[in-house]
Amino acid sequence: MNKQGFLQMIEYLKGRQVYIQTHNFPDPDAIGSAFGLSEIFRHYGIASTLCYVGQIDRVNTKKMTELCQIRMLSEEELEKTIQPEDPIICVDSQKGGGNIKDLPGEEIACIDHHPLIEREGYRYLDVRKTGSCATMIAEYYQELSIVPETTVATALLYGLKMDTLHFTRGVTEADIRMFAFLFPLASQKILTELTTNTMEFQDLRAYGSAIENIYVYDRVGFAGIPFSCQDAQIAVVSDFILSLEDVDVSVIYASREDGIKFSVRSETPAIDAGKLTAEALRGLGSGGGHSFMAGGIIFRQNVETLGLDPDTTIRELFYHALKKAGATDGA
Repeated sequence: MNKQGFLQMIEYLKGRQVYIQTHNFPDPDAIGSAFGLSEIFRHYGIASTLCYVGQIDRVNTKKMTELCQIRMLSEEELEKTIQPEDPIICVDSQKGGGNIKDLPGEEIACIDHHPLIEREGYRYLDVRKTGSCATMIAEYYQELSIVPETTVATALLYGLKMDTLHFTRGVTEADIRMFAFLFPLASQKILTELTTNTMEFQDLRAYGSAIENIYVYDRVGFAGIPFSCQDAQIAVVSDFILSLEDVDVSVIYASREDGIKFSVRSETPAIDAGKLTAEALRGLGSGGGHSFMAGGIIFRQNVETLGLDPDTTIRELFYHALKKAGATDGA
């Protein structure tokens, strides 16, 4: 954290209408991080509005907003309030990313744990490697000597646990320190409620479809879901396929109105999921992310170029990207 730079931004924001924007279809880490930052702003007398594009579509994210009393506005709800001159803080996201829509307003700051896309155009920038963005926001509380309220600590802790897959993925020392900081301040009752009864019937359909359609070659597991799924749903299926003993990399995708959406996971250091996805989808859409998890999309106007057998073409795209990286001998 650049404490001086952050406090300078605080002074700049005073008296302005501030919007905190997460990535599209926000997950617990994005929601908890945005909520935590908004409460820091409130500490300094700055009112802010949390916003997103898409839906809060998972059982656990809906429960999280209800139990932690988090208010977020959708794109449709923003239309009557946000103005082109209003400052936007990107949290768990960056302008120019494939998973965030450009809203009216000026993106003046970014706090994110994903690889840096571009440095220019921000008044304040904090992008670094941690297991979750919630870890970074928790560090702000420590650095600023602010004690987070129970609901804030709970939301941050839940986001931290979920984005690190309960401390089994991408964990850094900072994540461990912030877990120790947040744990005694959080509500264990709410955390228990958030981790039970989190599956919907649509999830079972997605799991079943992936099992029926899985194709594994050279320890890479592919599965296409033949119906529209939200980002979070594709991601949980990707985690599920990665849990198979014969799979080191999972590539899960589903057709949607905007194109074909991908979720990619890697548990081998030899394959960077973010770089693999970016290379495989180059020229057809966009992709990227962490070394261990990434996302991407083939834009709707390019879907036809995949031909009559899109599943085979998608596998070939990823195999070619793997060969280019020297990670496999498969074709």
